[in-house]
Amino acid sequence: MAVKIRLRRMGEKHAPFYRVIVADERSPRDGRFIAELGIYDPTKEPMTFKVDEEAAKKWLADGAQPTETVAKLFKKAGIQK
Repeated sequence: MAVKIRLRRMGEKHAPFYRVIVADERSPRDGRFIAELGIYDPTKEPMTFKVDEEAAKKWLADGAQPTETVAKLFKKAGIQK
């Protein structure tokens, strides 16, 4: 089972915010997930990104692959190099 760290869209039309989740790569974007790591809200100024760093590092060490967007967010937060 391939595991991905990705964003789950929440919120209303034209006002999205996202949850950073760990999910099987075969599950749909807003479907079933394994764990929730944090939140990301690009609509606020400045943008909000809060994540459980220890849990994120654990999942990365266990082989979970972040999506391109999540990898960029982790790099800004200093979680991943």
